[in-house]
Amino acid sequence: MGEICQSVDAIFQLLLSELKQATTASERNCREVADRLTQEVVRICSESKRIQASGEVQTWATALAKHRLQQCLGYYRLGSRRARAELHSNLSAVIYRYITPPQTQSSYQARLVLIEDFLQGFYMEALNAFRRESQLGATYTPRSPLELSEYMAFTERYGKRRIPLPGHRNQQLIILRAQTFSQQQPAETLVDLEQAAEGSMSESENPWSLASIQQVREQMVAQEPELAEDTLRQSVIKELVAYLEERKQTDCIDYFTLRLQDLPANEIETILGLTPRQRDYLQQRFKYHLIRFSFSHHWELVHQWLEADLERNLGLSNRQWQTLHQRATASQVKLLELKQQKLPEATIAQRLGCTVNQVQKQWFKLLEQAWEIRNDQDSGATSSADE
Repeated sequence: MGEICQSVDAIFQLLLSELKQATTASERNCREVADRLTQEVVRICSESKRIQASGEVQTWATALAKHRLQQCLGYYRLGSRRARAELHSNLSAVIYRYITPPQTQSSYQARLVLIEDFLQGFYMEALNAFRRESQLGATYTPRSPLELSEYMAFTERYGKRRIPLPGHRNQQLIILRAQTFSQQQPAETLVDLEQAAEGSMSESENPWSLASIQQVREQMVAQEPELAEDTLRQSVIKELVAYLEERKQTDCIDYFTLRLQDLPANEIETILGLTPRQRDYLQQRFKYHLIRFSFSHHWELVHQWLEADLERNLGLSNRQWQTLHQRATASQVKLLELKQQKLPEATIAQRLGCTVNQVQKQWFKLLEQAWEIRNDQDSGATSSADE
């Protein structure tokens, strides 16, 4: 215990330095996360008889800290949406074979429905465990990208904890929970959520199933948007429609309007009277205008909505920001500096000795490069340190 106590500050400083270097989070945010990770490492090293008996507590503590850090940064680099999908996929793969629909054929779709239901409850259990073990308040909710990454990394570890069972056996916690969940399910007709989301109901379905699927679909479509982002989202929608109107792309507006209603492709084709190929062409044309809108005409509004504006280094971490500078030409680096000074384009063009049109083209390319770096698939290798 004494050895780990002496290294607490060193571990905290290591985590803090790495978080500040690899993320765009605030100093305060990095300190809070580094402190929680440090406390977790100290607790594990103090309570583990195996680690205490090893005589290498310091080595174990450093390895655990780096492991926790890489797990957290792995989810952070994916971005919140892809990180959620990654966590969901990882946990679904663990419990798939243990989720068994009661008194029904164990089809792939039926299992997916049960997995979705189960994981929604498990995420809440993991959040409560995270609050308890991190000594956070009962109302704490992760909000920043770094806090969300910390919570998702914890949730994965929490689900994979080994729970001792009689007979010197053990099992992962999430599997035990999934087995209990399956046993408690009533023998009811299951609704395929993916089928309900797509609206692709078959005539072979019995009337009760059709009614259930339709009811679930109506609830999905009727879900309220996220309040925190709603105002900005509506502004983006309004400006995008105005942009398309200005370019007489009325069919793109129709397509966009139907997509906002969460209608599946086949329903959009029916409403607009299009074949699948014509709908695909329309979709590609809409995508072209969407990219032009996002990188050129209203890039500030869109990037603000994505929390990737210039004040946040276009949503890039320090390392990614350095990569953008390395890839950019000297003229583009200068353009970046002038943009950060919020100078008008006419002034920037004068400083760079070019036209306003050339400034806009170079800025489009810079935003495109930033987007590619930000969405880089590389999430870094993760350590396999033992808990």
